[in-house]
Amino acid sequence: MIKIGFRSPFRLLLFIPALLALAGYSCAQVNTVSDKLALADTLQSQASFDDTTVDSISYYQKLLALANGDTANRWPVSPQPLPLKGALLPEHRIIAYYGNLYSKRMGILGELPPKEMIRRLNEEVVRWNDADSSTKAIAALHYIAVTAQSDAGRDGKHRLRMPDKQIDSVLNIARQHGNLPVFLDIQVALSTLQEEIPRLEKYLRLPQVHLGIDPEFSMKDGSKPGTRIGSFDARDINYAADFLARLVKESQLPPKLLVVHRFTAGMVRDYKNIKLRPEVQVVIEMDGWGPPALKKATYRQFIYREPVQFTGFKLFYKNDLKQAPKRMLTPTELLQLKPAPSYIQYQ
Repeated sequence: MIKIGFRSPFRLLLFIPALLALAGYSCAQVNTVSDKLALADTLQSQASFDDTTVDSISYYQKLLALANGDTANRWPVSPQPLPLKGALLPEHRIIAYYGNLYSKRMGILGELPPKEMIRRLNEEVVRWNDADSSTKAIAALHYIAVTAQSDAGRDGKHRLRMPDKQIDSVLNIARQHGNLPVFLDIQVALSTLQEEIPRLEKYLRLPQVHLGIDPEFSMKDGSKPGTRIGSFDARDINYAADFLARLVKESQLPPKLLVVHRFTAGMVRDYKNIKLRPEVQVVIEMDGWGPPALKKATYRQFIYREPVQFTGFKLFYKNDLKQAPKRMLTPTELLQLKPAPSYIQYQ
């Protein structure tokens, strides 16, 4: 018999829907606690393991650990598909520096010379590994490849596409320091994901390159970026995930990560219809700045209460210090959140 390894049968109950899916059952077939407990041994013996996916038991155990004992049963998200082998989450925690090489104001990635930037990034990785030795923290670069602009530009789309040479520069920095994961971020402004993502296909076909999309600057009503907060809905996010999933299948890649920024209710709409796939891991990242209490409240309201798959948290070296108590949240504090974030971004 395969041993699930949960500390008690009632812990196992939290993940019965996912295990039911593995065994070919539906939740409607198993309604009572006693029925679920009676099925536990059956599920253990019937759980099948696909050579193309990660180990189901260790995956679900790790998700349970990230949930930090969520008694509302929102987390971990269940059911969800097992990711393909090579998935970064939840075995790793990603620590990313964010920015653009053309601007020192958009984030630390472009604020410091590359060697100094990488040195500081590695220091943050060490802090996270010290705070949580059970999940390996790894460094990453998150580069804004399409930036929203106040100027309309020639086509009136209010966005600026970074030239390939700049994206190549970021990939080279990552390659020189251990082939770090790289996220290419898109601020569509008055353009669309359908226009912008295909332009990055040659980069997204690389195994270490992932995608970020920013609803804040998705101006569906034609407003000028920065005058109001934009939005993506499930169709937008599903388009991005479908695009990535196709590349994974065609090029036999490890799963891609899709990071979606969020700090208001309206930025991500119709979240229940976001589709999960074995080829893509979706991270909804708390992207707001401010004092610790405000940031944690935003996380609870917009990330915890509307579960998708994985969570992220952004920290601002400057903006988080503007209001009392003028300090940033620590790794130890963030690890106490429900769920603990798997993606950490510094700007």
